[in-house]
Amino acid sequence: MPGDHDAYKPAEIAALIETAGVAKAALPLHRMATLAMLAGAFIGFGAAFWCMAMVGADPGFGPQRVLGGAVFALGLILVVVGGAELFTGNALMVMAAVDRRITPGALMRNWGIVYAGNLVGAVGLAVAFGLSGLLEGPMGEVAARAAAAKAALPPLEAFVRGALCNALVCLAVWLSFAARTATDKILGVLWPVTAFVALGLEHSVANMFLFPAGLWAGSEAPVVGVLGNLLWVTLGNIVGGAGGVALAYRYAYGAMRET
Repeated sequence: MPGDHDAYKPAEIAALIETAGVAKAALPLHRMATLAMLAGAFIGFGAAFWCMAMVGADPGFGPQRVLGGAVFALGLILVVVGGAELFTGNALMVMAAVDRRITPGALMRNWGIVYAGNLVGAVGLAVAFGLSGLLEGPMGEVAARAAAAKAALPPLEAFVRGALCNALVCLAVWLSFAARTATDKILGVLWPVTAFVALGLEHSVANMFLFPAGLWAGSEAPVVGVLGNLLWVTLGNIVGGAGGVALAYRYAYGAMRET
């Protein structure tokens, strides 16, 4: 039927995301951890691609930043189409928690395991790039500059950039649920991710790759600045994704969904 090819409507997307949240919360530990490590590596690949695309570029040049955002989208495309557990996208699980389809404990379990798994996957990929020798050249210089700049962000700026970033990431995931084909999912993910990178916003899992990669390449980013950035960006990611997107759509479409 022709309707089978139409995009899902917003109320239908909300129901699909809640159902996905229930399934995510019920994942066995080994599967959740494995998929989380994969997601960390996938986002790391996007960040590495961004580093290479930005070699020799003026960091303030708009068109180059847009290009960097488009190539970085590889990471979330791999997560969404390939299937993996990403902490920032899982902020949308708040919808299922608010409707009591999962418990707060199950939500915290997922977030904790997935965050740790993302960290292992992202850092592991950074180490692999370091061992490959690729971080000893221009790509490493980009990672080193990025790490230093991120570590120097004041807490409030890091928090707000994290919130704005994950609003766009969760909107990308939301749009991917509207799609019925892999091509549509890729197109739904592409532009929100391109926007957050071009705008200079902060993604905690991407930073889990960029900090160790930059430090391997010789960045002088202080450890206190690195840990502070991850703390404030992570909190911002939660607020922007769970509050700015998940709860907003929950209250907009909650009454229209089937129970």
